[in-house]
Amino acid sequence: MTGHWSTGYVGLPWADRGRERTGLDCWGLARLVYAEQLGIDLPSYAGDYLGAAEMAEIDGLIRGALGAGPWIEVTDRAEYDLALFRIGRYDSHIGIIVDRSRMLHMMGRDAAKIERIDGAQWSRRMCGIWRHGSRRTTA
Repeated sequence: MTGHWSTGYVGLPWADRGRERTGLDCWGLARLVYAEQLGIDLPSYAGDYLGAAEMAEIDGLIRGALGAGPWIEVTDRAEYDLALFRIGRYDSHIGIIVDRSRMLHMMGRDAAKIERIDGAQWSRRMCGIWRHGSRRTTA
């Protein structure tokens, strides 16, 4: 994947409620990618939950944001779509689609990385794929 946009994000450090390259959570990473790659400003939500351990709050924020638009649930996967995953009892993790079989994400205190989305670890947790309304066509 040399030269692919996603490689510029691999290794960025994790930070609880992080919204800068110096430290990000999964939503912060999605927000950064959308701003830098697509010119789309996503809401921060950093002040709307106490931290990554507050799964119920994060679930509510994610569901509220997806339900209010401009997100459209899709059945196909295209570059830059957001994949929503269930962690425990809550829909509380986001990954950015890199290609049909991989995503860019960060989980827990791990740095940003690219992982397969179709493997057992993530495919059984997937709750849906969402495309920003300004991106109606596949990449």
